[in-house]
Amino acid sequence: MNKTFAEKVVEFNQNLKYSGKLPAEFQVLNPYLDNPETLVVMQRFYEKYYNDSHQRKFLIGINPSRHGAGVTGVPFTDTKRLEGVCGIKMESAYTHEVSSVFIYDMIAEYGGAEEFYKDIYINSPFPLAIVRKSKGKWINANYYDDKELFNDVKDFMIDCLKKHISLNLDTSEVFILGKKNADFISKLNKEADLFEKMTVLEHPRYIQQYKSKEKTLYIDKYLLTLKDK
Repeated sequence: MNKTFAEKVVEFNQNLKYSGKLPAEFQVLNPYLDNPETLVVMQRFYEKYYNDSHQRKFLIGINPSRHGAGVTGVPFTDTKRLEGVCGIKMESAYTHEVSSVFIYDMIAEYGGAEEFYKDIYINSPFPLAIVRKSKGKWINANYYDDKELFNDVKDFMIDCLKKHISLNLDTSEVFILGKKNADFISKLNKEADLFEKMTVLEHPRYIQQYKSKEKTLYIDKYLLTLKDK
């Protein structure tokens, strides 16, 4: 029997681990190994919204933050919106994540979570959280923050993107969050020939932090870009 989109994503996440090299000051956090409840809520989410075999558009983030998918296992979804919008409560954690606020405000305008997730799949080329040691504390990091880090994780990211695509994603046009992210994905695309066309959207964190007064304009831009013409 053919597996549903949900079953394929759950299987991908259950088998997800990074065992490659990393520069000394970086670490990878794997919520699926660190918290058993993450696996449970992630599975409930995908079974709720992806229990079909439809092809979807691919919206690509950078890598999960410690407070979003780094806890819930669901990209751009903190525990607040996982419960409030998706109706899935997480008992072991409570998180608020800036990017999640924008994404779910945009999803509401799109027509709601059911409508949005029927059309769109969100994930990242590096689908686990990365942290960096700074002044004795661990802080969020992006895969492109350090040249050595990018070189260490590059092959793993290409492999992950291929696995995402195999879920049944439309590769004729891919939607990338963040201009710097797009520059690096462009390098991966040149090497691995994954996508025909790349369309760049401003990253939700950038919009929330620096362009909050123009938020409705950015939501409109997302809708015009992602909704079928």
